Amino acid sequence: MKVAVTGSSGLIGARLVPALRADGHEVLRLVRRTPRTADEHRWDPQHRRIDPALLPDVDAVINLAGTPIRPRPWTTGYKQQLRSSRLEATSTVSEALADALRADPSRPRVLLSASAVGFYGDTGARAVDEDSPPGTDFLARLCTEWEAATAPAAEAGVRVTHLRTGLVVGRGAPLMQILGLVFRAGVGGRMGSGEQYWPWVSLDDEVAAIRFLLTADVAGPVNLTAPTPVTNAEFARRLGRAVRRPAVLPVPRVALSLALGEFGRTGVLAGQRALPRRLTEAGYDWVHPDLDDAFRAALSRA
Repeated sequence: MKVAVTGSSGLIGARLVPALRADGHEVLRLVRRTPRTADEHRWDPQHRRIDPALLPDVDAVINLAGTPIRPRPWTTGYKQQLRSSRLEATSTVSEALADALRADPSRPRVLLSASAVGFYGDTGARAVDEDSPPGTDFLARLCTEWEAATAPAAEAGVRVTHLRTGLVVGRGAPLMQILGLVFRAGVGGRMGSGEQYWPWVSLDDEVAAIRFLLTADVAGPVNLTAPTPVTNAEFARRLGRAVRRPAVLPVPRVALSLALGEFGRTGVLAGQRALPRRLTEAGYDWVHPDLDDAFRAALSRA
């Protein structure tokens, strides 16, 4: 297949592109800056610009573009950046793929577009899968709009799959960089009550699942999470064990709320017990179904 990838320089994209090439796919990287290599092509999602000659012979687009969500206070400007970077990119590739399919209906097209388990809001201990309704907080509303931006492609007949990704556990992942330092210093522990579920996924599985979904006959939302979500307290206990440090210093809820504001309340203290029902039904085989194994891979120095 000929595959175009946006967000190819990010954590997931940087691992995905060489994996796709190893699978035998031809990969084009859509970049916002001046192209530096033959496989890079300039696009401008802010102004809905993409070379119309680029996608007619592209079989699939994997859309990973979007400003990273970072552990910082969410100002009005930052929230707008999170929203616009996702909606502009998704709308641009969606409309371009729809045009390409209408120009050549005989060639099937695929759009795998990023989303997140934040779609469900704070679900407490209640298990949720892809049929569960959206939440109402900022992240949930953002994910709902993000997925809706693929409508032009879906309405034109493109197979659209929404990649509802969990917390990525892997070498280089921001979650592991931050928590790894904290826990290795011996000052880690649960956050708030620790009862909130953290739906994690290993970086290896994130990449492998996207490769799987590229050719699997699966459309609509798919939870890219491990089959064994754990509470924050359990996550902390196992991470402490993985780095051989005690995990006995909890971070009070009020401290997280004061330091991180809305991000602390919805991104750390809230959680989703998200289950990957559709991946399981499609026959996906996890690389790291167990959190301890995922930690070993993420913390290795290889």
